[in-house]
Amino acid sequence: QVQLVESGGGLVQAGGSLKLSCAASGRTLSSYAMGWFRQAPGKEREFVAAISRSGGGIYYADSVKGRFTISRDNAKNTVYLQMNSLKPEDTAVYYCAATPRVPIMRAVNYDYWGQGTQVTVSS
Repeated sequence: QVQLVESGGGLVQAGGSLKLSCAASGRTLSSYAMGWFRQAPGKEREFVAAISRSGGGIYYADSVKGRFTISRDNAKNTVYLQMNSLKPEDTAVYYCAATPRVPIMRAVNYDYWGQGTQVTVSS
C-alpha cells in the first residue's frame, strides 16, 4: 500500500507559478511510476504529467508542455510538479498517483491516488 499526500496548491494570478509536492509513505516511491492528473469542475479527470520509476521517462499533456515540469526525489519519497506561466484554464484539483504498470499516461493504470490539492488561477 502507498499513501500519497499532495500539498502546494493555492490561489495565484495568471502568469504566476506554483510548485506542488506529493509525499508518499508506506512503500518506497522508487517502485512506482508517478503521475499528476487534474479535474476541473464539470470535467473529467485528465492527464497532466508522468515520470517513470527512474525518472528517465517523462511525459506531458500538450496543454502544459513547456510550462510544467515533473520531477521526483526517490530518496525523499516525493514527486513534484513545478507549474509556471499559469493560466485560468489550469484551475482544477490536482491529484498525484502511483502505478507499477505501463503506459503511465492512462489514469486507469494507477492504483494509488492522493486526496488532491486545489489550484485556482485568477485572470
